[in-house]
Amino acid sequence: MISQISKDKLGPKYASMKEPIEACVHCGFCLPTCPTYSTMGDEMNSPRGRIFLMKETLEGKIDPSEIDPFIDNCLGCLACVTSCPSGVEYGELISPYRSWSEEQRKRGTLEKLQRFALLKTIPCPDRFRAASKIASVFKPVAPYLPKSFGAMIELAPSQLPEKQEFDPIYPANGTRRGRVALLIGCAQQALAPKINQAAINVLTRNGIEVVVPESQGCCGSLAMHIGASKEAQAAAKKNFEAFPDDVDAIISTAAGCGSGMKEYGTLFAGADEEIADQAKAYSAKVQDVCAYLDAVGFAPPENSEAPPIKVAYHDACHLAHAQKIRSAPRKLLQSVPGIELLEPAEWEICCGSAGSYNIEHPDTAKELGKRKVKNLMATNPDVIATGNIGCLTQIEFHSKDSEKPVPVVHTVELLDGWSPGR
Repeated sequence: MISQISKDKLGPKYASMKEPIEACVHCGFCLPTCPTYSTMGDEMNSPRGRIFLMKETLEGKIDPSEIDPFIDNCLGCLACVTSCPSGVEYGELISPYRSWSEEQRKRGTLEKLQRFALLKTIPCPDRFRAASKIASVFKPVAPYLPKSFGAMIELAPSQLPEKQEFDPIYPANGTRRGRVALLIGCAQQALAPKINQAAINVLTRNGIEVVVPESQGCCGSLAMHIGASKEAQAAAKKNFEAFPDDVDAIISTAAGCGSGMKEYGTLFAGADEEIADQAKAYSAKVQDVCAYLDAVGFAPPENSEAPPIKVAYHDACHLAHAQKIRSAPRKLLQSVPGIELLEPAEWEICCGSAGSYNIEHPDTAKELGKRKVKNLMATNPDVIATGNIGCLTQIEFHSKDSEKPVPVVHTVELLDGWSPGR
């Protein structure tokens, strides 16, 4: 494809959009792995269709408002990147395009209110807790509200675990082999603080000192995902100051957060040189907890009395597709005595969570969630494991009505010796 878009026209902030547009040859290998194409069945809701629409819009042939619905339908799962033989970096196009489009978009009052609620609650654990309590009161009327607001209430947990505080430093057990800083996340702090605790347990047991920066905040991935780049940049800058430089890695236990932080180079494209360099340096240190443990060496927990368990592993999209991490979690799980690893069908298809997608597009998200749970349950597991809090809650939500409900845990919990009934 020969594009008439020039980098000068786009400017340094959005220049990265040109390369993926020109790289796409419209071969169609992305179609079977795209969740919206597989559920909606039309070209404009496929990766190559969206690339063509974005190209036409950036060349001034189509008004941005005409393609907004198709861009909004995209989950940003990046399964198309994994399946693309031409190496099209779709992630370097969809996020910047959403930011570009948002600068000129006119949203209705309900849309503005929904985005405001998302950006002001999910990235703030205390607000998220308060909002969840309020939502639990309104669950009976959720079906009668506008879809997106009804979905927010329906998906809100009825009960949250007790708030957990973390120490600023957790010393390594035995000889120190490394020093890392842990991103504890936003919604995850409220929904499942036990995940971060399990990560700390596993890291320290393996000789890694863990620093938990007290002034850290949201990584900005949610804002980035919906095109709110200013909010995303503000969140990222806060963490640049909060996280120490003298660590070997910045550890994330959430695939979405890890992927977003690795995209800071794109987020700060065209920014002041000093902050752009700071963003690149920060991103270079970001590692998923399983990838880090696999690289430094992992000693499985001593849990000889634990019964054998069958574990269905779900590939979080922003771990498998965005970060290209599939083997590390599997190697670690298989090293734990008693674990039998099960592989579900359609591993590459998104579960429908995708940041705030299951709130903004509840119908498609439900279809994908049920499809994912069906494939996972078909393996007849004792437990389901994944590396992302969004996937975990989505799968848990759509499996609650199963004949035989199965626990859903984070991979690192199994590495910490999780067993049924523990």
